Amino acid sequence: MYAIVKTGGKQYRVEQGQSLLVERLPAAEGESVDLQPLLVVDGSSVLDQVDGLSGATVAARIVAHERGPKLRVVKFKPKRGYKRRNGHRQELTRIEVTEISAGSGSPKRSRSRKAASKEEPAAASEAAATPAATASATPAATAEAAPAPAAVPEAAETASEAPVTPATTTNPEDSDGA
Repeated sequence: MYAIVKTGGKQYRVEQGQSLLVERLPAAEGESVDLQPLLVVDGSSVLDQVDGLSGATVAARIVAHERGPKLRVVKFKPKRGYKRRNGHRQELTRIEVTEISAGSGSPKRSRSRKAASKEEPAAASEAAATPAATASATPAATAEAAPAPAAVPEAAETASEAPVTPATTTNPEDSDGA
């Protein structure tokens, strides 16, 4: 069983007993924290936000607060005498995942990915084949869905019936020059 959790603006794949470094959490060492699960996978069953992930929990224990390695930041502009050197160490928290629970929500998708991809196109084609049946169920929907009378072809007919006047051109040699 594993879960995808979100903390510190990043997503991690975690399993029970796994230890990992995350962005600094505002809790003391030894305390237990709940992480926000985005996906829980238990064998062939998959729980995501659509399938009732609200009951799923991922609990972790804070092992230690640490600092990351020192990063050197160097700014340099040639021919200007501009040199700056700075350092940075990221505040991190080491956690250990203690429990992954799928909760009371039963997984609705307990099929393999290949079977799911084969079923989805068939369901889409069935839905596309019966839009008239769903639209005829409500008279208001048919009135809204019915296209308005085509005004564009009428305008085209009136334009074709209009007389065409030839453009007259004048030749400068034909004029009197007055």
